[in-house]
Amino acid sequence: MARIDEYESRDALGLAAWVRAGEVSPQELLEAAVARVEAHNPALNAVVIRAFEEGRKAIEAGLPEGPFRGVPWLLKDLHAAWAGVRLTSGSRFFADNVSDHDHELTMRYRLAGLVLFGRTASPELGLTATTESTLYGVTRNPWDRALSAGGSSGGAAAAVAAGIVPAAHATDGGGSIRVPASCCGLFGVKPTRARVPSGPKVGEGWSGMSVQHAVSRSVRDSAALLDAASGPALGDPYWAPPPARPFLSEVGADPGRLRIALQTRAFNGVEVHADCVAAARDAAQLCESLGHEVTEEELTIDRELLSGATGLIISANLRATLLERGEQLGRAYTADDVEPLTFLMAEGVKPREAADYARAIRTIHAIGRQVSGFLERFDALLTPTMATPPLPLGRLSLSRGDL
Repeated sequence: MARIDEYESRDALGLAAWVRAGEVSPQELLEAAVARVEAHNPALNAVVIRAFEEGRKAIEAGLPEGPFRGVPWLLKDLHAAWAGVRLTSGSRFFADNVSDHDHELTMRYRLAGLVLFGRTASPELGLTATTESTLYGVTRNPWDRALSAGGSSGGAAAAVAAGIVPAAHATDGGGSIRVPASCCGLFGVKPTRARVPSGPKVGEGWSGMSVQHAVSRSVRDSAALLDAASGPALGDPYWAPPPARPFLSEVGADPGRLRIALQTRAFNGVEVHADCVAAARDAAQLCESLGHEVTEEELTIDRELLSGATGLIISANLRATLLERGEQLGRAYTADDVEPLTFLMAEGVKPREAADYARAIRTIHAIGRQVSGFLERFDALLTPTMATPPLPLGRLSLSRGDL
């Protein structure tokens, strides 16, 4: 028989297997997760919105027979609406925002049998690579509490690394799954745009750059979660081609001999820390030992064009979000409502023209084609995830205003 004190030794699929075998109950798993929130959260600040009773009621009402039936699940405090529960996006301007509907992804998580019981921290509107906000404070890295857990899915990563849950919802526009996974020693993959639906309120995030998925301790959990979450929803403007077979079936499957390009220099010209370079080279050596072909080759991108285009797209979408919230509240946003850098980004885009936005879209599409051309010769591009090990808290905070 499974013992609940072995909770942290299992990934999400492992916990679900326990439930199917009758070795533990969904109630026991939820209470184990709640106990870990109570034990770890005061030091980490990973879970910022508690919905423990909602989780208990969902179990009492009966859970679907999905692949994750009975597994406790945390939603990030960004994008994934949950009817009747606050969605603050880490912002004082949204502090009392309560969703009146479920996000498509929230519904799919429930159908998979996951038990939603809270939300994890995000920096304001997911705008930086650390999880710090005026609304909720700082989220600390479980491995070293003086360091950032990464962002913007730092709350999710801290919760998983601390053993509160084996996997958690996360989002990624410019590294917000991959950076926290790297900071906290987890697995994180950013899915192809439109692989996971964004509805029902929007069709895409940041013109397709922002997507949703998860951070996890195991690769197979990430694959199975993507199987549960992916596929088009009614009204989606576009969607990714369906996979040849379930993602979970790819875990452990023989990929054949892969052609891998190794690049250790950063695309934006920033110097890469020696530890990060060493980690990429270690991974390359492992791939070679497994029989794959690794070649050092550099993908060169016009970093000024890319930075300008993505900055405009993100800032324009940010301003639209703040204007829409202002309409809901019946007043305009001010510098007192948001973080200093958030305000600067939203105000800084005001003089730009609609044509500038259209040109920015063309730029990122052109760069995407450039990357695709590079990958005609390779199956994968291997790089350091970050240019530096986890940074001290405060270095990337939106409250600085000079980031």
